[in-house]
Amino acid sequence: MKSLKELYRIGRGPSSSHTMGPDRAARVFLEEHPEADAFRVTLYGSLAKTGRGHLTDRAILDVLGEERTTLTMNTEKEDLPHPNTMEFTAVKKGETTGFMQALSVGGGAVTIIGRPDMDTPEVYPENSFTEIAAFCKSHNMRISDYVELREGPEIWDFLTEVWDTMKEAVYAGLSVTGELGGGLHVERKAQYLHEQRHIDESPMTRMNRIVCSYAFAVAEQNAAGGTIVTAPTCGSCGVVPAALLYMKEIKDFKEKDVLRALATGGIIGNLIKTNASISGAECGCQAEIGTACSMCAAALAELHEMGIDQIEYAAEVAMEHHLGLTCDPIDGLVQIPCIERNAVAAMRAINALSLANFLSSTRKISFDLVVETMYETGADLNTSYRETSQGGLAKLYR
Repeated sequence: MKSLKELYRIGRGPSSSHTMGPDRAARVFLEEHPEADAFRVTLYGSLAKTGRGHLTDRAILDVLGEERTTLTMNTEKEDLPHPNTMEFTAVKKGETTGFMQALSVGGGAVTIIGRPDMDTPEVYPENSFTEIAAFCKSHNMRISDYVELREGPEIWDFLTEVWDTMKEAVYAGLSVTGELGGGLHVERKAQYLHEQRHIDESPMTRMNRIVCSYAFAVAEQNAAGGTIVTAPTCGSCGVVPAALLYMKEIKDFKEKDVLRALATGGIIGNLIKTNASISGAECGCQAEIGTACSMCAAALAELHEMGIDQIEYAAEVAMEHHLGLTCDPIDGLVQIPCIERNAVAAMRAINALSLANFLSSTRKISFDLVVETMYETGADLNTSYRETSQGGLAKLYR
């Protein structure tokens, strides 16, 4: 598996696969062909069908230059190596001087066809939760210790930057009101949720309100093109920070405890990314929100110093109950239903934590099995429900 630095990416929204990935691919191509007079870019699959809503066109044109770039959205071609496929052509004096086919595989990561030399190194020799759990148990270490062993102590500096950015996204989102752009006239709700008080507010009601307000805050920042952390994607970026920040505040956990939680949650996200997918275009929203919920549940379990089996149960049950979740963003915008889903998943992660506290010894389904199931389920989903905005809410909304 790759480093957690490949999973947690700091960048601007609204979409890791549709804006961050294409931005990255365009920068690679520009660096290789700075002398080009013109560029031709063709987007396929989900990138073509929801690219304008996700600002894919702006991400590429801002890098290559609008005045010398022709961008085409090809929504017809189906025989693609990945639903998020893009092709770049460089032209000099009327002659083609370069070509690149790139795949935006989720979470801001890009695969360039025929360029194995551009792959980042493998950091983790273990590639399943079963293998990691066996290693940790045999060496009497927690998963967060395992992360430090494989990544080196510098991983904590990186995760500190990740956590600081997550908190800043929460606070920034809570400070802003008004309407999000894009034409759906969606009002920001984070501040409203955070400031409400029920006349008879119970601790449970307050937890729901605060956690949801934090998730709304980050997801709204993402929808507005603000700076967030992919966890594992832009569209699911509010889940992990919402639950972790709430738990830190009410239980006074130390910053180092949160960093360890992020490390453990990152392993869960990495396993899903390696053995299945975190791309909504490939596997539906179960791959994005489902993975975020699974990461968050594992992170919360680490925060509470639960055992490895309890961490696995928390991550497994969080993913299991997102199986089949479709990706049907209205108008291709990361707003409806994406923002609310972040809040719902953050609360579901807390519920998974509670179940893991009591029921881990009774579980029948392993984490590795539910990841495999999610991937097969994603492959079976009709393409209308895989980030094409051709089915579900995106089709029926008026």
